[in-house]
Amino acid sequence: MTHRAGRHFLQIPGPTNVPDRILRAIDRATIDHRSGEFGELGAECLTGLKAIFQTESPVIIYPSSATGAWEAALVNTLSAGDRVLAFETGHFANLWAKVASNLGLCVDLIPGDWRRGVDAEQVAEKLAADRNHEIQAVMAVHNETSTGVRSNVPAVRHALNEAKHPALLMVDTVSSLGSIDYCHDEWGVDVAIGGSQKGMMLPPGLSFNALSPRALEASKRSTLPKSYWRWTEMLASNSKGFFPYTPATGLLYGLREAIRMLQEEGLPCVFARHARLAEAARVAARQWGLEMVAQNPSEYSNVVTALLLPDGFDEKALRSLILEKLNMSLGSGLGKLAGRAFRIGHLGDFNELMLAGTLAGVEMGLTLAGVPHRKGGVNAALEYLTRRLA
Repeated sequence: MTHRAGRHFLQIPGPTNVPDRILRAIDRATIDHRSGEFGELGAECLTGLKAIFQTESPVIIYPSSATGAWEAALVNTLSAGDRVLAFETGHFANLWAKVASNLGLCVDLIPGDWRRGVDAEQVAEKLAADRNHEIQAVMAVHNETSTGVRSNVPAVRHALNEAKHPALLMVDTVSSLGSIDYCHDEWGVDVAIGGSQKGMMLPPGLSFNALSPRALEASKRSTLPKSYWRWTEMLASNSKGFFPYTPATGLLYGLREAIRMLQEEGLPCVFARHARLAEAARVAARQWGLEMVAQNPSEYSNVVTALLLPDGFDEKALRSLILEKLNMSLGSGLGKLAGRAFRIGHLGDFNELMLAGTLAGVEMGLTLAGVPHRKGGVNAALEYLTRRLA
C-alpha cells in the first residue's frame, strides 16, 4: 500500500474522531472489575452520565452498540402485543421500529418523507383517537443521523400531556447526546437511548439507557423476555459502581475522560460550538447551491448536514472520489437517500479549522466530480465564522 501523508479526515456523522485525551485514557492496563478501584471508576461514569443526560434518575451503561439500548428500552417496559407509535423520519427511526416489530410489538409507523421531524399534531391526533389507551409507548428519534433532521421532543411531550395519555415517551439521542441540548427530566422523557461513538467522542462499544420513575414502574409490569438487557440486575450492581457481568473496562476509562472534557468545556458551550459550526456548514451549502435534505429551518441538525446532489450525479461516486483524491470520508446516503445525498458530520471533538478543511475538501470534490455548484462556499463559511468569533 502507498503511504498517504497527513491525517485522514473522518467526517462521517459517527463514529467520530477520538481525541488524544480519550485515546490515552483508554490505553491503560485492565484492572479487576470487582475491585474498589473499579467501583470508583464505574460510579464516576454512572454519575457523570446523569449530568450529560440532564437527569436525576438512573442511567444504565451496556457493553453494546446503541442497537442494544434500543432493544433494552423496549423489553424492559413493554409486553408482547403492546402497541407502540413510531414515526418514519429516517433510516434509524425505521430500524428502531423494525426492532420493536421483531420483538412482537404492534408498531403503528406513521409514514414520512424523511425531510421533516416528528409532527406533534400527528402525535396529538393519534393519541386523541386512542381512547382506550392501547398505545403503550411513543418512539421518537431526537436527531435523525441519516437526514440531518432534528425533532422537537418537548412538543411531543406536550401532545402526550394535552391528551392526558399514559404512554411512555422513548427518545433516541444517539447522535444528539453531548452535541445538542437534550433535557431528559425537563422534557419528560421516560427512556432515552444513547451511544458512545458520536458526541461522546468514544469508539463504538457502549450504549446507554436514561430512565424515569415511570419507566422503572413500567419495568415491573413488563413481560417481554430479557436477560442481558434486564434493568433490575444492572441497577442493583450499579448502586456501588459495579456491573452484573464483565464490563468494557477500557471504554469506561475513556467515558470518564469524555465526561470530564464535556464538563470542562461546559455543556452550554458545547452546544453553542456545535450550533456555530453547523450553521457555517449550511452557509457553505447555500453558496454551493446544494439542497439540504432537511426542509424546515427549525429542524436543522447541528451535528450533520445532509445534502442532495443534482439529478444525474451519484453520491457514492462523489464520496469515492473525495476519499481517493483527498483522503476524506463523508457519510453515505442511507435507505431512501442512497445514491442521492451525502452527509457531512460536524460533531464531537471538532472545531473551526477542522470544519474549514472539511468544507474545502467537499468543494474541491464537487469541482473534481463535475457537480454543478457555485464557488465560494468555503469563503462564505469562513466569513460567517470570523464574524461569530470576533
